[in-house]
Amino acid sequence: KKKAHPPYDTHAENYYYLKQMNKKTPMGVVFEDGETVEGYIEWYDINCIKLNRDEAPNLLIYKDTIKYLYKLNDNKETKEKK
Repeated sequence: KKKAHPPYDTHAENYYYLKQMNKKTPMGVVFEDGETVEGYIEWYDINCIKLNRDEAPNLLIYKDTIKYLYKLNDNKETKEKK
């Protein structure tokens, strides 16, 4: 009998977005080109996240342009080394 394959989607990404949305965690978003923006995630879908910012226009960001996300209260240097 063949072993079952692990699930394709673990829902970890969805859980992470929901957790950060509910806490309104200040986030940094680093794009593939190196640009960084800061704000908190208002909502997300399969392709995009909406980032709200206090001192600038809100952004609709395509996920495929994101290199990585980090919490602003975390040490950015530590996050980049992981």
